[in-house]
Amino acid sequence: MSRFTTTLTALALAAGLMSVAHAQDKLKFKIIGQPLATGLIQKNKEQPFFENFAERTGLPIEAEYKPIDTLGIKDTEQLRVMKAGLFDIVSLRVSQNSRDEPALLGLDLVGASPDFATGRKVANAYFNTVDERLQKQFNVKLLGVWPFGPQILFCKKPISKLADIKGMKVRVYDQNLAKFIEMMGGTPVPVSFADTHQSLSLGVVDCAITGPSSANSAGWPEVTTHQLPLGFQMALNGYAISLKAWNQLKPDQQVKLKSAFEGLTDEIWKYSEELFLDALNCNAGKDPCTTGKKFKLTQVQVSPADSELIRSAVTKVSLPVWAEVCDKSNPGCSQKWKATVGPVLGLK
Repeated sequence: MSRFTTTLTALALAAGLMSVAHAQDKLKFKIIGQPLATGLIQKNKEQPFFENFAERTGLPIEAEYKPIDTLGIKDTEQLRVMKAGLFDIVSLRVSQNSRDEPALLGLDLVGASPDFATGRKVANAYFNTVDERLQKQFNVKLLGVWPFGPQILFCKKPISKLADIKGMKVRVYDQNLAKFIEMMGGTPVPVSFADTHQSLSLGVVDCAITGPSSANSAGWPEVTTHQLPLGFQMALNGYAISLKAWNQLKPDQQVKLKSAFEGLTDEIWKYSEELFLDALNCNAGKDPCTTGKKFKLTQVQVSPADSELIRSAVTKVSLPVWAEVCDKSNPGCSQKWKATVGPVLGLK
């Protein structure tokens, strides 16, 4: 073999090894997204982020992104499938997974986050506690938290105040909210978001709770008449990564990834507030309405008494009910919440 041939062979071998090394450097992450049915945050913020994942993160990672309602997986099973190693990153639905990990619901107790500013302070205060718990119990690390926005009341019967739900069946999505509705004399009915429109239409429920933009996207104003823009919860969600996937990254890559998700969640906090205000207008048939379809719901004025009722729910209902459940599976859970979130809300 000539020296030239030998050199060519060596170069080809080196190129092949470099190609293999490059291929090994490129990772592929399987990602669970928000349901398509939830609307504009999923469509305009989340999906574009993951479709341009390498560019947005600056990392050699290919993202295989699929909304959860296209996967045949229930949104209550996200932590389980992550722990089983079936996915790498999840757009975590907080209240829906709180049965598997009650600490999650501490991010969003009824009455604790009636507005965006308070919601963000609560989320920041409790973030590290949730992250530590998810890592310990599910081998999952929290990367960011964001809101759909204040969850408000939609009814197909006339209401003028919160107390009017007495005797009515109200769609709820977690136990904390269910207990509050019971306290108000309503009958809580757990119904998935996807089934709520039909449940309202058929009279399975008289009222339902969600954010105004999600309600608009799902056509709830077609089957309701009134909206009461009183924020029960902030409907917080998060982004989480399996520790297996996280540990595949070098320290500098981990910093880049965390920074990219912080950027995304910052965007969503701002966008969510814009959507909230615009969707209230759209649902009531008012201008400006740029993000949704116009309907003609009656917008009920929120009274100071109802605002105070929601704020008092934390100490009267949501914290005691949640503390009992969380402390049972995780001793000291409620004490950690009181030490971190309590000062934000002025609770002693």
